Amino acid sequence: MADVSEDPAVPSGPQPVQIEAEEGELDTDSAFGDDAESYTTSLKSSITNYKYENGRRYHAFKDGSYFLPNDESEADRLDLFHHIMSLRCDGELHWAPIGDNPGRILDIGTGTGIWAIDMGDKYPSAEILGNDLSAIQPTLVPPNVKFEVDDAENEWVYSSKFDYIHCRYMAGSLKDWPRLMQQAYKYTKPGGWVEFQDFDMTFYSTGGEFKENSALDQWATGVKHGISKFGLVAEPGPKLEGWVKDAGFTNVHHSVLPIPVGQWPKDKKLKEIGAFDLIQFLDGCEAISLRIFTNVQGWSPEHIQVFLSDVRKDLKNTRLQAQHNFHVVYGQKPLTAE
Repeated sequence: MADVSEDPAVPSGPQPVQIEAEEGELDTDSAFGDDAESYTTSLKSSITNYKYENGRRYHAFKDGSYFLPNDESEADRLDLFHHIMSLRCDGELHWAPIGDNPGRILDIGTGTGIWAIDMGDKYPSAEILGNDLSAIQPTLVPPNVKFEVDDAENEWVYSSKFDYIHCRYMAGSLKDWPRLMQQAYKYTKPGGWVEFQDFDMTFYSTGGEFKENSALDQWATGVKHGISKFGLVAEPGPKLEGWVKDAGFTNVHHSVLPIPVGQWPKDKKLKEIGAFDLIQFLDGCEAISLRIFTNVQGWSPEHIQVFLSDVRKDLKNTRLQAQHNFHVVYGQKPLTAE
């Protein structure tokens, strides 16, 4: 098994959160993750800027600032992860107390736009704007939802402030998180809310057989190392609370939610979440790996595929009881602020 370099900027390890495992032996080679089609919703894209590498499509706008593809397969995975995060947040689209009739809402890095669309349906009073580097959002959306192609790390030039700013699943997508927080603070109305949801790519176990230097551990370490070489932050989750407070927000709340990989948990809801998380990793590990391991590690696509076969075996192995953490942080701009 090939070694991958460690990223010195990665925290020493995630905060462990216990998940009770199902009793008895589970099938480690379950075919549950072999077909994600029945669990995903395909959204038609209106992409005009793209390029191809190793058989995958990538956006061309600000090329190199994002390492993941923007093709239909990746869009399906993003929609599946939306479902995972919604389940993990007890079916809620947000935890910030934004009230029943929010006004202007900004969705940073909207991706396929599925969260913004769901919010538009839930809150007819809201005016929702989603931005992203790629125009992969559908054209048939609620009348109160709009999308734009933009880089959230550019200087913001909005004409008016927002009641609520939402940013989710941007791990490995941004270089300067503190500056993003500062811009969010500037463009949030006094009394308004921001919410950031993100995860760790560090896997761990509190009672299983997951070990350091396993194929899954080497893969995660290599991905984090590669992301840092792109100048991006691989694991923003543990730092979100500090960044939000430093920007000036108050009433800050931080929850750490463990996400299992596979169907090993005893809890029914966590078992379902783990099953979906297994699917998205099995389907997404190639997309996550290609640019990183070819550009940073210098591996050939063939070498990557051989390595990923071992990674997938680990992902399917319920005896590992692998999990990773998901962070939800929200805060309020003081009423006395400008």
